[in-house]
Amino acid sequence: MVQRISVRAVTAADADTVYALLRDGASWPRWSPLGSFELVREGADEPEGLGAVRLFRTGGLRSYEEIVALEPGRRFGYALDHGLPLRDYVAYVDLSPVDGGTEIHWHSTFTAKIPGTGWFYRRFLGRFIGRVVAGLVDAAGVRAAP
Repeated sequence: MVQRISVRAVTAADADTVYALLRDGASWPRWSPLGSFELVREGADEPEGLGAVRLFRTGGLRSYEEIVALEPGRRFGYALDHGLPLRDYVAYVDLSPVDGGTEIHWHSTFTAKIPGTGWFYRRFLGRFIGRVVAGLVDAAGVRAAP
């Protein structure tokens, strides 16, 4: 069964500022709960371009993620290459202008490799992504008023 996660937040920062943070894998451990970053494979046209594989370590977990979408100021996407017990994991971070800032919509889909565990990974990753988005908002600048 396909699992879906959707997390939204608004920042007063412009979309280009948010996008720059997403593009810079080395910055992620500073503003998210991820422990470390390593560029495993460079992209076709630039180090963190399309096709690049980035390794994030958190505790004992390793997540190898391939960059699959780069639309400056609009969309950043990645797919799990390997490292977690999930199939077909893909996530997109869509950036949309809103009055006085940018809406961040981080959404992903996946299927659990082990039947019956999808709900667990949806809950666990949903909370984790919520923390990532909150860190992104804080790193980009001040939070927009609700």
